[in-house]
Amino acid sequence: MTISAEPIIYGLIFIGVLVLVEGLYLTVFGRSISLNSRVNRRLDMLDKSGNREEVMETLRKEMQQHLKARKIPLYSILSTKAQKAAIAFSPKQLIMLMIGLSVLAFLGLSVGTSTSLPVRGLVSAVMGVGGVFTWINMKAGKRMAMLEEQLPDAIELMVRSLKVGHPFTSAIQIVASEVADPLGTEFGVLSDEAAYGRDIGEALKDMAERLDMQDMRFLAVAVTIQQQSGGNLAEILAGLAKVIRARFRLFRRVKAITAEAKWSGKFLSGFPILALIGIQLLEPNYYDEAMEHPWFIPAALIVGTFLILNLIVMRALVNIKV
Repeated sequence: MTISAEPIIYGLIFIGVLVLVEGLYLTVFGRSISLNSRVNRRLDMLDKSGNREEVMETLRKEMQQHLKARKIPLYSILSTKAQKAAIAFSPKQLIMLMIGLSVLAFLGLSVGTSTSLPVRGLVSAVMGVGGVFTWINMKAGKRMAMLEEQLPDAIELMVRSLKVGHPFTSAIQIVASEVADPLGTEFGVLSDEAAYGRDIGEALKDMAERLDMQDMRFLAVAVTIQQQSGGNLAEILAGLAKVIRARFRLFRRVKAITAEAKWSGKFLSGFPILALIGIQLLEPNYYDEAMEHPWFIPAALIVGTFLILNLIVMRALVNIKV
């Protein structure tokens, strides 16, 4: 029995692409860019430069650059996720990174495998683009989950600050100083914008739209209504924090209930691919005769399309809005 090492090489090269992207990112921007840092990035940048206006402009540019690049061909599929992940790489740098990783993957496939040139070129392009997209998607998912989890605590911190007599801008500044990333830096930019004269309600609304967070929209609406009609903002925010926590608990419950269906869909879509890899490892020549049939490639494309549709349909069925 002969075991082919090529599928293993493909997997190792793809993992290497992901590790290389993360390594380059941390090397270029330092450990402060990591969400695991105890001190939020804005405070770290202020400690190094001391120029508040320069730090604010740098962070604002990073936060808005991906949405402005939606018109770039093919990059539009990455822009929304890159925006939510707050990737500090510019769109041009990400495109160059995808090209460079595709070239490295092509060299790795050329050295480690004996597949034909067109196949190596296609697979390397998929690895370069797919690796960057996978990395951005993981970053965005982790960051948005942390933002949703941090927001109720931040609102309660603002409530305590308002109850002792601080103005709302000072409450936001306290959150920016005391809360870790990613919410600390977001509120830090918000605090700086308010200090330079921007309307706090408008800034909150823009942040909510940029992050596409429903709870942040609730906060922006509550602050805007209080600015226009008055009222006890501390009580309003305290009630909002309770609502957000209740929604968060309900969301976790729904997530637990639908977990089985999600994994069933992933398993049903991934099992044929895993079976194919297993057959190739155990018997590399098993599909040689089938591959020579003229209908092999169209059939493979149809099967792949159905597998992708299965994932989309299963995800839509269990994507319950809370």
